[in-house]
Amino acid sequence: MNKPMNRSSSHGAVKVVVYLLLAIASLVTLFPFWYEIVASFSSSRAITSGEVFMWPVEFNAIAYKRLFDDGQLLIAIRNTVVVTVVGTVLNMLMTILAAYPLSRRRLVGRNGLLIFITITMLFVAGLIPNFILIKSLGLVNTYWAVWLPGLISTYNMFVMKTFMEGLPEEIEESASMDGAGDWRILLQIMMPLCKPILAALSLFYAVGWWNSYFNVLLYITKTNMLTVMVKLYQMVNKVDESLLNNVGGNDASDAILLTPEGIKAAAVVIAIIPILCVYPFLQRHFVKGVLIGSVKG
Repeated sequence: MNKPMNRSSSHGAVKVVVYLLLAIASLVTLFPFWYEIVASFSSSRAITSGEVFMWPVEFNAIAYKRLFDDGQLLIAIRNTVVVTVVGTVLNMLMTILAAYPLSRRRLVGRNGLLIFITITMLFVAGLIPNFILIKSLGLVNTYWAVWLPGLISTYNMFVMKTFMEGLPEEIEESASMDGAGDWRILLQIMMPLCKPILAALSLFYAVGWWNSYFNVLLYITKTNMLTVMVKLYQMVNKVDESLLNNVGGNDASDAILLTPEGIKAAAVVIAIIPILCVYPFLQRHFVKGVLIGSVKG
């Protein structure tokens, strides 16, 4: 009688310890983002003197006002939205079109194609050949230079292929007997059944595009075409002096409240908020899709 009670109490103690560790890990993970929010609303004196910790000191929103008045960060966010939306649509289109035929055993040469595609996961062309190719195609300073090299992720394609292989073949055979062609089977039967993995991969691709900066840094030189991550990268290295010194009239006191750290913190918060707004709506599909794809792989 005592043994079950002891086992139950020890199990409860383990759960408390696990939850405590998870809570500590969550706080450690969230604190840097929280600090950026707090710093973005604090004064120059409080930031430079190290008084900012958990709450804003000498609360103000001048850094945000200056960034919105400047407008360059908003242009970068607009560019990032274009790159993310178009890039994700192209990624999903190519992934679906590659995964569906490769998931069908009746495809002639299927094994050879899979081996060929797998080799691309082990060997890449390299930075310089890619740059020469993009330049010779005349794609520098166009977003196609960013989209084309990352048009499809081999790993994500295999995840989707594995998911499609797990769907009952009888459904496809039944539709085929009713006269449905490959396109109709793909669009009207397979796609509705693949919603979890579609949501998960879309989120993977979208987050990747939102955070991507290297290809933009490499292929885009026009200031008005830069994405938000490249803009943040430039601001972290050196904040534009016009953001700190462009004051006049009643805003003269703002210069006292602004520091490069405050501008950087406000820029980081503005850049992160859009993806934070989207993620909760896709989180359920994200977890479910990843689990299904991994188990069936």
